[in-house]
Amino acid sequence: MTSLPIVIANSVPNVASVESMHGENEQFLAQAFRTFAEAADSLERSYGRLQSEVGRLHGELAQSKEGLVRSLEENREMRRHLDCILDGLPCGVLVAKSDGTVSLVNPEGRRLLHFIAAAGFTSIAVVPAELRDLLNRARCKSGEQEQCFRDEAGGERWLAVRYAAVQDAESQALAEANATAPAADPVSIFILRDVSDAKRLVQEREKGRREQALAEMSAILAHEIRNPLGSLELFAGLLARAELSAECGQWVQHVQAGLRTLAATVNNVLHFHSLPALERVPTDIGSLLDWADGFLVPMARQARVELCLRNRLQGVWLTADRHRLEQVLLNLVLNALRAMPGGGWVEVAGYLTHNHGAAAVTICVSDTGPGIERGCAPKIFEAGFSTRAGSPGLGLTVCRKIVEQHGGTLEAANRAGAGASFTMTFPLSEQFREGELPIEVAG
Repeated sequence: MTSLPIVIANSVPNVASVESMHGENEQFLAQAFRTFAEAADSLERSYGRLQSEVGRLHGELAQSKEGLVRSLEENREMRRHLDCILDGLPCGVLVAKSDGTVSLVNPEGRRLLHFIAAAGFTSIAVVPAELRDLLNRARCKSGEQEQCFRDEAGGERWLAVRYAAVQDAESQALAEANATAPAADPVSIFILRDVSDAKRLVQEREKGRREQALAEMSAILAHEIRNPLGSLELFAGLLARAELSAECGQWVQHVQAGLRTLAATVNNVLHFHSLPALERVPTDIGSLLDWADGFLVPMARQARVELCLRNRLQGVWLTADRHRLEQVLLNLVLNALRAMPGGGWVEVAGYLTHNHGAAAVTICVSDTGPGIERGCAPKIFEAGFSTRAGSPGLGLTVCRKIVEQHGGTLEAANRAGAGASFTMTFPLSEQFREGELPIEVAG
């Protein structure tokens, strides 16, 4: 900036000098105003550009904010969607951090673990040792690891666990920011499945295979035994009809009783594992009971038991498999004899009854033994159940199968005085006597 000329006191400038100075000042002022105007114009233009840039940045910021809000809402919607999928998974999911803290358990996981670990557990360190060992095995070994647990009722529950490792976003971001930092421990994800049904199916299949093998072996042995057994029974019958002394006759009766008992056991094994179709023919039930009276006498005498027959079914016919019904009567009477080792009384009674207005044939075998023990009644017809040591427990099971094959029922109860009573009932559309056409059992 040019300074103004200084007027020295006591000096008297001439007119030309003064005019020259005024001209220079005017030029200086004009130049200063031009410079100021140019600076103001430049400042105004810069301010306009700044305003435009601020507006553009505001617009971009608004767009970015809108995009972030939209992205955040999409993430929330995706999270809700993934949470719904996680909640609906048919398998359990347990997520644990590297320090063992449990960060997530889906509903199926809580259901699978409720009988093992306390509800709301927050760390793997507080779960039972069995579950902790299972999770550790799943982490260390490939594939699913299985473990059997006991539920509240004492039943077996099989749990399968598979492990998957995933690094969380925060640890991954830190690792990417600092390449020299040690890698963070991954988050542990455990996939849980209840494989109890599959295990039971495998066990049942193995049991079925063993039972099938046992059935085949039993059938072979039973056939091998039954053939010579039939010959022995035939010879024993011939001896019984021969003129022997009283003592020899008693020995023959003992032989007959033993052979018939053995035959019953062999037939039980055969009929339990493979019960063939019935060979139904018109059968005189009264004649069947008369046969039973004669056939069972040797066994009753050997057991010191009095056998009583009350036959009110003479001339009553059923379409039935007589040999199977003989097997039922033999089993029931043998059970009664074995229940009275000290002797007693057995009654075989047959009569007609009416069940819901329909005629029925009823055969009842009663004894004076100790009766059915309390608590055993629901199980006595189950295969393998027996209160007698060494018994296979098949007799009553086979009896019920044969009776049901004929459309009848077999029930057991204790008698009012003492002993037990087994009652067979066969529905009969109408009764008829000898000489009339036989009527088949309904059902």
